[in-house]
Amino acid sequence: KTVYGANVVVFEGILAFANKELLKLLDMKVFVDTDSDIRLVRRLQRDIMERGRDVVGVIKQYHKFVKPAFEQYIEPTVQVADIVVPRGGENFVALDLIVQHVHSQLEKVRAGLLRGRQQRPLTQSGGCSCWQPPAPEAPGIAPLSSVTVETPQGTTYEGKQFHRQRITGVSILRAGETMEQALTAVCKDIRLGKILIQTNHDTGEPELHYLRLPKEIGEDYVILMDSTVSTGAAAMMAIRVLLDHDVQEERIFLLSLLMAEMGVRSVAYAFPRVRIITTAVDERINEEFHIIPGIGNFGDRYFGTD
Repeated sequence: KTVYGANVVVFEGILAFANKELLKLLDMKVFVDTDSDIRLVRRLQRDIMERGRDVVGVIKQYHKFVKPAFEQYIEPTVQVADIVVPRGGENFVALDLIVQHVHSQLEKVRAGLLRGRQQRPLTQSGGCSCWQPPAPEAPGIAPLSSVTVETPQGTTYEGKQFHRQRITGVSILRAGETMEQALTAVCKDIRLGKILIQTNHDTGEPELHYLRLPKEIGEDYVILMDSTVSTGAAAMMAIRVLLDHDVQEERIFLLSLLMAEMGVRSVAYAFPRVRIITTAVDERINEEFHIIPGIGNFGDRYFGTD
């Protein structure tokens, strides 16, 4: 299962250190060591109570298979561990030290990202422009070709059509849904998808709750819609979802009415080939990550739920 928006990923298992390629991906390797007599007691309790086995059979299997396998395959991996925790989950002091270390590393990562975003100039994709139907005098926005159609009245009309590839609109619920009507008015036969991303009030991080995308979206040009983008966290998660569904980064357009400068920089820094289209950029966000001066909660104002 794909995990989106996780700051810390815990990978565990008795053979977690067996794969050398996997070891290179681990930032911290913890070996939880438990006394052999406790391991035997736990096995006796499980096999007798849950599996209906007798004591003699459990001990015989333990000495013949389990203990030799542990000593040959699992115990030697303690050498690659960064931290060895004796007494397992009962050692609260060691667990607290690990948690503090993870917190300190996350602070360093966050500080480094902030410095990088502040010092890095906006890429071309971070430019701002008012959204309108692509015109011939704006080449490069989308691959358009000339087309002549005959109207029901028998007259001909020369216009533009999207060349070969389809366009799909994906709204980040619920505020992004407010832009669907305008998009469908411009692109009559466009396909629509929806992504529901909500902020966890305890962690302040975005979480993916719902996903519905059209089939074979990987070959499409995708217009990702969100009415406002403050930190860019939800937009970046949505882009990551699209990339995981084989959409090419250069075929993603992030469309927003208003963005904060922090959100523009965050998205442009993480996904430099994504094209950002917005009507305006405000410089600041407050402690609650609302755009200042902004336009308030656009979803609440649009749906009348404020």
